[in-house]
Amino acid sequence: MTTFHAIVWIDHSAAHVLMFDREHVEAQRVKARSQHTPKHGKPTADKDFFNEIVQALDGVSEVLITGPASAKLEFRDHCKHHAPLVDKAVVDVVNSDHPSDAQLVAMARTYFLKFDQAAADPTQR
Repeated sequence: MTTFHAIVWIDHSAAHVLMFDREHVEAQRVKARSQHTPKHGKPTADKDFFNEIVQALDGVSEVLITGPASAKLEFRDHCKHHAPLVDKAVVDVVNSDHPSDAQLVAMARTYFLKFDQAAADPTQR
């Protein structure tokens, strides 16, 4: 399925990648195989986990990243350094708890509607 938008909900153990268009939603779950714990005691996700998420986003034009903790920021940083096409597609990183997939898609549809309207309005640039 070719889609234009995606939302990624991510924490250090899993990611929900939801790609959608007006009529369809395609969901993919990516599980981390390992968690590295640095000296300060907080888990960080591994590169293989992030690379699987990048692969799931292949061809998506706009991506919203969300989640409850720092994994969303670590994934964004990974994209900046290792996945320039996905980095270019990321429109924002926002906080969220643990919504259902349906709630994530609804949140993303609302977000992208506002984002697309602002992008089309030259006074918003």
